[in-house]
Amino acid sequence: MQLKVGEFCPLIGKDCVQLQCKFFCKIQGKDTNTGKDVEEWNCAVAFLPLLLIENSGQQRQTGAAVESFRNEMVKANEVNQQVLLARMRGVATPLLEG
Repeated sequence: MQLKVGEFCPLIGKDCVQLQCKFFCKIQGKDTNTGKDVEEWNCAVAFLPLLLIENSGQQRQTGAAVESFRNEMVKANEVNQQVLLARMRGVATPLLEG
């Protein structure tokens, strides 16, 4: 069974007036599921679920990047601490000799 999208607009109480409406806009980009280019006109209110899902995906990617950066900074900080402690003790470090 194929579902058909209705044209009724609950904001104005009648069929969509498309380009005469300020909420009617174009979304252009790539579908994250298929990788295909997308260029679609529709109501901004109808696009909200799609945009919320996309925003959540971007937030997950940002969180992963921040966590990765944090882990690298922790490693670098540990190495710096080891170098400073070795220098304070007067011991040559293999990291600086190479």
